[in-house]
Amino acid sequence: MNAPANGLEDFTYLAPLFNAADAYRGDDHFRLLPDVAERSSLAKDDEPLGPWGTAKFVQSSFSAGLMHVEAFKQLVSVAQQVDLHSPWTLLRGALENFATAAWLLAGKNREERRHRVLCLWAEDFRNRAQHERDTNHVPRPGGKTGTERREEVKQLAQTLGLPNLTKPEATSIIYEAAAGAGLAPTPTQALWRVASGFAHGRFWPSLRAAKVRSAVPISNGGVLVDFGVDDDQLEEMAEACRKLLEHTASRYKVRSSAP
Repeated sequence: MNAPANGLEDFTYLAPLFNAADAYRGDDHFRLLPDVAERSSLAKDDEPLGPWGTAKFVQSSFSAGLMHVEAFKQLVSVAQQVDLHSPWTLLRGALENFATAAWLLAGKNREERRHRVLCLWAEDFRNRAQHERDTNHVPRPGGKTGTERREEVKQLAQTLGLPNLTKPEATSIIYEAAAGAGLAPTPTQALWRVASGFAHGRFWPSLRAAKVRSAVPISNGGVLVDFGVDDDQLEEMAEACRKLLEHTASRYKVRSSAP
């Protein structure tokens, strides 16, 4: 699908998401979410967590979400073309990151919120350890491996009397975050599945979230099908990202501000 020369004429339905992300743009970069006030609810959550706090993870996830939205905006307005896979892949990255940030802020009590962020830190260090093994990485003198850091996080959870740390599941995170943001959880989860399918080069998403633009018979008796983006479903995905972006920013402002 080709965009016109002015970039967004055929994609005006994406403007609300792009505008929401642009609200965090500085002169030459995106601004981070503000620091946490000392007496805020979020500061109290993070008080015993040291470097493994919620605020740091939320800020990182939110920024990553913004970067994915920006990349999609550049694809549309600068490259002036939209292929079948890239939009879904980029919005998948945005949705997962905004949902993760929202989920971290939404636990029903302090214990649950601390448990959630430590689960994510433990998974982060598990992935880091895998990379270190693959690359034969050796920490500098005084440094620690991902495995050692993961053990520190697990020990902290035990010290705080939290349940055993488990691997966070993206489907659960997205479902809960969507519900908190006023989205229908199961349809939002379905959009994420489509996006993941496109990102991994699966065949089935083309049958469920693409439009047939042409079908040409070929010599072996088959048909060569040209698929294009289903604008209606892509708009739903963009709107889900926008709502999660704005919901996260709103929740962070409340949780990080002084009482």
